Amino acid sequence: MTEQTERPLAGPRPFGERRTWPRSFADRLTAPLPGVRALARLAREGRLRPGTEALGEIPELPVEPGPVPAVEAASVAATWAGHASWVLSVGGLTVLTDPVWSRRILGTPPRMTPVGVRWKDLPRVDAVVISHNHYDHLDAPTLKRLPRDTPLLLPAGLGGWARRRRFTRVTELDWWEAVELPGPAGMVRFDFVPAHHWSKRTLFDTCRSLWGGWVVTAPGGRRVYFAGDTGYGHWFERIGQRYPGIDLALLPIGAYEPRWMLGTVHTDPEEAVRACQDVGARLMAPMHWATFLLSAEPPLEPLLRVRAAWAATGRPRQDLWDLPVGGSRVMDAAGVTVTPAQSPSPSPSPST
Repeated sequence: MTEQTERPLAGPRPFGERRTWPRSFADRLTAPLPGVRALARLAREGRLRPGTEALGEIPELPVEPGPVPAVEAASVAATWAGHASWVLSVGGLTVLTDPVWSRRILGTPPRMTPVGVRWKDLPRVDAVVISHNHYDHLDAPTLKRLPRDTPLLLPAGLGGWARRRRFTRVTELDWWEAVELPGPAGMVRFDFVPAHHWSKRTLFDTCRSLWGGWVVTAPGGRRVYFAGDTGYGHWFERIGQRYPGIDLALLPIGAYEPRWMLGTVHTDPEEAVRACQDVGARLMAPMHWATFLLSAEPPLEPLLRVRAAWAATGRPRQDLWDLPVGGSRVMDAAGVTVTPAQSPSPSPSPST
């Protein structure tokens, strides 16, 4: 694997190509998946959700719905819709990450906070990237709201799922592979990169599709890393080596307790800050918290811990984009972080 990460970036693959994949990607797992004993322990300890007192924090979760900022192609903008769902502007393209606009997902209580951006207020969506097939990241009701010719960029093994739903512009990638889409200033590159996680959507498809994150590179070289779902480990450093100059890292900070169960697949706040350093990103935007009750930590704890961990590094406070649900930040062409109110305001794209 080390030899692979030192190679030059591969050329982009043809968009929409049909490919044959292995029956299983279980050999890519960082650690064995929990077995029956672990699930029994989880049920016995009763640590599936926060306690009653901790649930009282839900009204305090930060929510500030607002419009998606319209920016020039040389700028990067990020709006957090909640969980792992972002509305990104990179290279002049509007990109959705793991879009979940549903009020609830299978096996989970309803959202704690509203979606940060109303669907009708979205600009035209130029591409969607999916990290893996878990229900809180691959939401069929949300994707069905998109035009069927929307480009979907997927992990290996998910193309059939999308084509059965009549999407016509589908590309599947293996780790370290890329595809390009045209933007106003040139080609925008999308690289699929490893993550410490797994996949499963039914009782019979464990690890039948791949999982990972995405590095999106604008024509001018600006880079955004969307980590998807991941635990902490060696992949972060290798991603940073392979894609130097990452400007913004979107990293998960929630769904981490109990650690004995979730530590291999979900970073805690301190690990997320360490991961940001490992990939060499200047800016970090936390995600994967304040939306669904997926684990046992108190709802506000991820935010408090990530702020403390960031401060402990001595890095500039303004480089932590700890956004409320619905909040936005913009990095202008010079690399300066500005608020949406200060960012350029060209005419927005037509709504979908």
